[in-house]
Amino acid sequence: MASIADLNLKLMSASALLDTDPAAAARAAGEILKDNPDNTAACLLLATAARKAGDAALAVEVLGALARSQPAAGLIRLELARAYRDAGRVAESVAALREALSIEPELAEGWRELSSHLAAAGDEHGSDLAYQRYADLAPQPWQLTEAGAALAGNRVAAAEAMLRRILRDAPQDVAAMRMLADALGRREAYVEAERVLRQALDLAPGDSAARHDLARLLLKQQKPAGTLPLVERLLRVDPKNRLYRDLSASAFGMTGQFAQALETLRALAAEPNAGYAEWLNYGHELNAAGRSQDAIAAYRRAIALDAARGDTYWSLANLKTYYFSLDDIAGMRSAEAAPGTSLVDRYHLCFALGKALEDQKDYADSWVYYERGNALKHAEVRYPPRLAETHVRLSKQVCTREFFETRRGWGVADSDPIFILGLTRSGSTLIEQILASHSEVEGTQELADIQRIVRALRGRDTDLENPRYPKVLAELGPQDFRSFGEGFMADTRIYRRTRRPYFIDKLPDNFRDIGLIRLMLPNAKIIDARREPMACCFGNLKQLFSGGQEFSYSIADMAHYYRNYLELMRHWNEALPGRILTVHHEDMVEDLEGNVRRILDFCGLRFEPACLEFHKTERNVRTASSEQVRQPISREGVDQWRNYEPWLGSLKDGLGDALTTYRD
Repeated sequence: MASIADLNLKLMSASALLDTDPAAAARAAGEILKDNPDNTAACLLLATAARKAGDAALAVEVLGALARSQPAAGLIRLELARAYRDAGRVAESVAALREALSIEPELAEGWRELSSHLAAAGDEHGSDLAYQRYADLAPQPWQLTEAGAALAGNRVAAAEAMLRRILRDAPQDVAAMRMLADALGRREAYVEAERVLRQALDLAPGDSAARHDLARLLLKQQKPAGTLPLVERLLRVDPKNRLYRDLSASAFGMTGQFAQALETLRALAAEPNAGYAEWLNYGHELNAAGRSQDAIAAYRRAIALDAARGDTYWSLANLKTYYFSLDDIAGMRSAEAAPGTSLVDRYHLCFALGKALEDQKDYADSWVYYERGNALKHAEVRYPPRLAETHVRLSKQVCTREFFETRRGWGVADSDPIFILGLTRSGSTLIEQILASHSEVEGTQELADIQRIVRALRGRDTDLENPRYPKVLAELGPQDFRSFGEGFMADTRIYRRTRRPYFIDKLPDNFRDIGLIRLMLPNAKIIDARREPMACCFGNLKQLFSGGQEFSYSIADMAHYYRNYLELMRHWNEALPGRILTVHHEDMVEDLEGNVRRILDFCGLRFEPACLEFHKTERNVRTASSEQVRQPISREGVDQWRNYEPWLGSLKDGLGDALTTYRD
């Protein structure tokens, strides 16, 4: 027994040298083999140490003999494959890996290395399948458990710090890279998150999980051109995967391939085990396509499958034309009051109940739910109002009239884009629908491209009082803005499905970045969609947005944001006289034709009667006003806020002189 114990001790001591001094480990293994020439562990140690020390030929010789003597040992063939690889004998390495895996199919590392070989040989599909087997077999590294728990608890900063420490010691840990990208994405550091995921895929080209993460990240940034190839590759590995198919539908919808998006979601909803999420998403796409009755049927099916989910009720309410029954209202009240209802479901139900009771003309009870929904959502988003003030102050300091005059001619000369911007719920979708009814204008959607440039300019700046952007605009030269303009025109090409010479970007938030737009696209048309303050602010307060607009969940924040919007737009009009057309929603309602002609004149377009019959234009609309712009214009929404006037005193106070100066 003593001799066996002594042998094991020598083997352990030699093995401990493998990573720090493989040559010494090889010498120690050789000494062991002098007295124990047939010891398999010592032979394997010698071969592994020789390979790590750079003597792949010796490793191949030793492992080849071992493999012949032990035909059922998969691990030996895995090491032989590594020795062949290091010796540059790739075909033999792949053959040894396949043999190892035929003997021991549960050998996780073998599948990972086979995936790398196949990727290098250009066999994408084989590489993906092999890596999928590795992912199924490999255990979660214990080092990531704590970081995973931090992410699950939304302790993003703590998780990021842990993961960066792990990656300092193990820079090729793909699982840690994926988790770090998740943490970065949660704080909107999208550029770095994308870089980390691409690096992970360079290290593990067959990793479908990393590819899926990258596809989702690109889609979140509205980069569908890069998303579709990733999703197509994912679907070749797992064509029935619901997550992959749903991603493909989103990318199709974003690129204007609406028929493909609708068919993908229809197929998902039609499957026997389809749940509420599949029917909900199908309903959204039907609504965007203008098939409101079919959308309602899909939403009702989702409710039948899971009546406790608030987002389905809100989807019905958000149609703006749907009226809930008294039974529906009773069911929503019960679900909202239930102790087990989640925060997200509760505020969705509150906003839906606010709309349902508004339709019943029970304004007092309706306001109770609107107010409660806003309070719940406001607590979740934690919006800092000073951000808006700081941005306005710095924009006024940097982007003066003289600033633009000295940069005349910068950017690219393209006049294709028409930006419709302003506050949400101000009539921008109506203007978009009118222009998209013109034979020379293509309506796209709310594009994220300007905001993506802003994020890149902002960088990882965390100074809320003195941020890098927009000050950085003064530090950039003509080539920078030319590059931004060229990039914008190239990146938005995918959204243009026709040969029409002009296209619309209708992201309201772009009003903050008119200075950047002017410098990179000096010939773009800019239209400010403006609405009377009380109507605009109330419209936001009763709207639950799918993302962003954090200022809209508090009366004080909403009033403050509206005032900052007015101040900034006054500045842009002073710094860029005649370059921005302000269109008041109330004027559109009172004199549609006069204002349509005014808009078309500003855009350099001839008058077309179809613009007056905008509600007949068939196109996908993906905003909260989708159903409203499919009907003739009406005064219905102009004074809706007056039904809630008894509860909006603090809004009037907060708006102050904006109530009268919004037309200045």
